[in-house]
Amino acid sequence: MQTYLVLTIIADDRPGLVDSLAATIGAHSGNWLESNMSQLAGKFAGILRVSVATDSAAALVAALNALGTSGTGMKLVIEQVDGVKSGNGADAAREALTLELVANDRPGIVSEISRTLAELAVNVESLTSFCEPAPMSGEPLFRARVELSMPAALRRGELRARLEGLADDLMVEIVD
Repeated sequence: MQTYLVLTIIADDRPGLVDSLAATIGAHSGNWLESNMSQLAGKFAGILRVSVATDSAAALVAALNALGTSGTGMKLVIEQVDGVKSGNGADAAREALTLELVANDRPGIVSEISRTLAELAVNVESLTSFCEPAPMSGEPLFRARVELSMPAALRRGELRARLEGLADDLMVEIVD
């Protein structure tokens, strides 16, 4: 039987950080299933999902927790989860969609977007965002790529109109 763990990690970025995680997981015969890791402002931030034999799970968790207390400055949160999404059929009435958003950057833009998505019962599966200078003015532009799951009854045009209604400069592209 397998146990599944989701780990979140934050630490000062340095070479060998991912290797120390991978070595610890490998030493306990764990399987690194999926991850998303980034360097943000000199910090390493990551989330990953691991499977391990149930009889080895406690030892793996202890070894990972030891990484966080060994003076590395690594902060870890470890949660046991189900191995797969539940098969209750709830996803059958939903549509997967990817959006690309561009707007002049301003405080609260992510809050406005996420609130609108929540009001429409849209679930954010993945959000990647960054700011960059606009080509002509040099003013900061907000850019985001959002992978989402929306109710099948929600029309794409309605989603786009609601998001573009947040600001005159917010452009929404639906990526097929």
